Amino acid sequence: MITPYLYTDFGDFLRSRFPFKVQKLMLDAGFTCPNRDGAKGRGGCTYCDNMAFNPSYCQTGASVTEQLEAGKAFFARKYSGMKFLAYFQAYTNTYGEVDALMEMYEDALAVRDVVGVVIGTRPDCMPQGLLEALQGLSRRTFLMVEFGLESLNDDTLLRINRGHTVADAVDAVFRTSEAGIWVGAHVILGLPGESRGELLRQASSLSRLPLDVLKIHQLQLVRGTVMAREWMSCPEHFHFPSVAEYIDLVVDYVERLRPGIALERFVSQSPGRMLIAPRWGLKHQELVERLKKRMRERGAFQGRLAEDNVFLQVK
Repeated sequence: MITPYLYTDFGDFLRSRFPFKVQKLMLDAGFTCPNRDGAKGRGGCTYCDNMAFNPSYCQTGASVTEQLEAGKAFFARKYSGMKFLAYFQAYTNTYGEVDALMEMYEDALAVRDVVGVVIGTRPDCMPQGLLEALQGLSRRTFLMVEFGLESLNDDTLLRINRGHTVADAVDAVFRTSEAGIWVGAHVILGLPGESRGELLRQASSLSRLPLDVLKIHQLQLVRGTVMAREWMSCPEHFHFPSVAEYIDLVVDYVERLRPGIALERFVSQSPGRMLIAPRWGLKHQELVERLKKRMRERGAFQGRLAEDNVFLQVK
């Protein structure tokens, strides 16, 4: 039986590039962000607490090599013959001196069975000198730069204390793609002040960017964050959808995305002890299966409502 096409899956993206199973291993390499250390602001993004999504093997203070070895041991119990991508995930992983950054990435690649690097960062932290060094690295290993875009609305970016603009995001994505580097991004659906209509227009705008991979997250309200305090003061500014409502939003969003963008995630998962809302009690794969079921019910698929001109934006 042939499974009908629903969306471009990140797993298929990886399988088309590696002849073996590949797993991303998250790393916390001790970085900060320019909106935390005073370079652009203080306090970081209003929604952010990186401990909400660091796995158990990702321990701040341990070296890159130690974290990778711990991650390998964690997955070795489940799978044999697996290879790994070193995922520099916590905070802004291009925020430093070029030589020191490149040494850190090389240290990760020196670990046995690590076959590539994924670097999470901000759009305003990709200086040309580093981009040129990464271009050289990409010629001999798998390399993806993952930009936290979060929103394509400058008012929203200001409200959540991102410290960069939409123009910064567009510039960084195009420059990185033009350097021949795989480009990922992630966005948050449900940030205060953004309507459903605006989010659907955001999907069309993203499709005009030369993105290879996209993560879609629901807004999570995490204890102890600035946003949690805002919610306590003005709960009317926030809307946390039901699972069914969120799934229908994602279906509408995906239909407006260019088919060439591989979709890696549709939901984020914070530990229950840290999460205020929404408390769905669903694991990622459970939500994915419900999403697929809903897409089949609606006859939906990625790109069905994409604008004609976005099909020309191929890397």
